[in-house]
This record gives sequence, C-alpha cells and structure tokens, in this order.
Amino acid sequence: MNLLPLEGGWRGYPPARLALHMIIAIVVLCLLAGTAAAHAVAAGDKGYIQEITGVNLIPFVYLGAKHMVTGYDHLLFLFGVIFFLYRLKHIGIYVSLFAIGHSTTMLLGVYYGWNVSAYLIDAIIGLSVVYKALDNLGAFQRWFGFQPNTKLATLIFGFFHGLGLATKILEYEIAQDGLVPNLLAFNVGVEIGQLIALTIILIGMSFWRKTPSFLRHAYAANVLMMTAGFVLIGYQLTGYFVA
Repeated sequence: MNLLPLEGGWRGYPPARLALHMIIAIVVLCLLAGTAAAHAVAAGDKGYIQEITGVNLIPFVYLGAKHMVTGYDHLLFLFGVIFFLYRLKHIGIYVSLFAIGHSTTMLLGVYYGWNVSAYLIDAIIGLSVVYKALDNLGAFQRWFGFQPNTKLATLIFGFFHGLGLATKILEYEIAQDGLVPNLLAFNVGVEIGQLIALTIILIGMSFWRKTPSFLRHAYAANVLMMTAGFVLIGYQLTGYFVA
C-alpha cells in the first residue's frame, strides 16, 4: 500500500514557520531527554525487577503496558506509521508487523542475552522515526525516485524497537526463575499498552482529519516528528561516545 504524501513538498512550506517548528521540537525533545532516556525503566520498577523471583504474570503485564504507553519513541513511530492510513484493515496490518518485530527481538534478546549497545540501538530507533517522517513527506520519491517497501521497513524497525527494550531488561539482571512466563507476560502487557496508545492516537487523528487544519498542518507534524527523531539520534550517539 502506498502512503500518499501531501502535494507541494518543502517548497510549499514557509521557511520561517518550518524553522519555528523545528526549534519547538528540539526544545521539547531536549526536555524529554533530560528526564528520561528511550526505553528507560523507572527506578522503582528497576528495583522491583531485580528483587523478585518466580512467576509474576500480573506485575509483568503491568510493567509491559506501562512501558509502551510511556515510551515516546514507540509512540512517535506508531504515529508516523498510521498518519496516512485511513482503513482499519491497513492499520491492523502495519501495527501487526510492528508487533511481530518488537515481540520477536525483545523475547529472543532477553532469553539469549544478546549484548548490544543500548545507545546504538536507541539511535537506530530514532532513525526509524526520521525514516517514517521522510516517507510521509514523500522525500524518497522526490530525492531518489523510488518508494521503499513500507511494510518491510515497519517490520525491520520493529525488530530494533524490541531489541532496544531487551537491552534495558538485560541491564537489570532479571531472575532466570520464571524468566519465560514473565517475559511472555511482559510482552502481553506491551501489546495491551500498544492498543491503548493506538486507540488514543486514532481517536485524535479521526477528529483532526475531519478539520481543514489537517491538510494545512500535516506537513508541519511530520517535520516536527523528523526533527524529534534527529534529536533522539543525537542524544543517543552523544551518550555512546561520552559514556
């Protein structure tokens, strides 16, 4: 399925307003970066994960749901994925591909102890946000004359989103006793959280699309999303080289 970009492209967007939106996005993301890193787990949750042993299904469902609902990098990517999707069938396909990718690498990454730099993985997750914004803006068609396979890209970036979470869970040395049931419960929670977040986004999008402002500001929204992705990349790469 092709995601149809807005007509006019960058030339139809006032440079002053574009610069203003980019500055706003940078400020917002810097504030977010100062309080939380992508895929971070709250201090209280970290202590809980480290202390408990055995099967704890309900708590891990809650932790998974909480992670997804508060994971701004996930939400930015999902927002971009569904931005130009109007039919529930198409939304279901793309969200399912993202869920498959996310679940696969999260489960396998923790179970097999894949040791990957969280900074580099989170930088790639920031890149996924940039990619989706550029795709929505029609940049690939305009610059290179081709349209990337959006379904395949959603699946591949889903793998990285799941691996990003796996690297964080591994840092907290989750107990091996009850590991598999707890991971499955956590993944169920992630999917529940994703449905909650997606429902809220879709309700907001449905109202926005009915207003004339959608066509006027859709370009700005994707520019903001792209800027946010670049800020995430810069923040994570800075952490990688400074740490």
